[in-house]
Amino acid sequence: MSAVTAMISGDKMKAVGARPVSRDEGARLGFRLTLPAQILVLFISAFPLLMQLYISVTDWSPLSGLGWWNAWSLWNSFANYTDLAADARFWSALKRTAIVMIVCVPAEFLLGLALATLFADDFPGKRIFYSVLLMPMMVVPAVAGYMFFMLFQSGGPVNDILSALTGSPVTIAWLSDPTLALIAVMVADIWQWTPLMFLVLLAGLVGVPEDQIKAATLLGANPWQRFVTIVLPKMKTIIIIALAIRVIENFKIFDTLYIMTGGGPGVATETISVYIYKLTTQDLIWGYVAAIALAILIVLSIVAVFAMKRMARARQVPA
Repeated sequence: MSAVTAMISGDKMKAVGARPVSRDEGARLGFRLTLPAQILVLFISAFPLLMQLYISVTDWSPLSGLGWWNAWSLWNSFANYTDLAADARFWSALKRTAIVMIVCVPAEFLLGLALATLFADDFPGKRIFYSVLLMPMMVVPAVAGYMFFMLFQSGGPVNDILSALTGSPVTIAWLSDPTLALIAVMVADIWQWTPLMFLVLLAGLVGVPEDQIKAATLLGANPWQRFVTIVLPKMKTIIIIALAIRVIENFKIFDTLYIMTGGGPGVATETISVYIYKLTTQDLIWGYVAAIALAILIVLSIVAVFAMKRMARARQVPA
């Protein structure tokens, strides 16, 4: 009886003219259902950016006695941007940030690649070493900064080790010397973020087809030839992602550096993030800070677009 009823119901649905939903209709329905969430995400991302642009063309600050919505009364056209172009301290901070990036990113990449190559093969105690190697990445940057602040003290472990190696007392004031302080900061950054580079590169290395490596081995290729002709081309996209992440993150280096040196001695280790922080909390010139932050955002966006284009090319060109 139920089977007969089902058949009758099916015939009625056909008679009514029920039709399957087309792909375009499904897309329109999906768009309408997700529209509220899309508007919310757009507001969350666009509002701060538009507000930053608005504040950057004014002389507004919390000390002005006006709400940010009245910042238009302190309009200064693009004076903040012309001041930025002539700000020697800004360019010095940007230069130091670039130095840290140029030293740390290649060092982290080479160390990470070497470790990833080592960990691609099995060896006794691999899991233990793997856990130990990833530990620095899990340390809070502020805690890492305090650790290295203690390590590089005049009477700290670094000088004790150097004293033991040289056989004479070493009392280098690492964090009081402009050049050595920046070196100490870079050592701390390399120590903490090499594991991230290692993790990303290891994921790419594991994904290299094993059959191609075996075929190259049978054809007489040595390990270096296999690495250069097969492994590196296959890892091109992963390498670009890893480098782009670290370049962008190096522009934001703050916690470790500020705990270790506070940007000192003087402004010897003042990177762009530390400079922005000081302008925001000490000088309270928020309109100028907004202009700097917007300029940095544009630079980092260019870096991200460049990395995405290189990734697209890497996917199109056969390895």
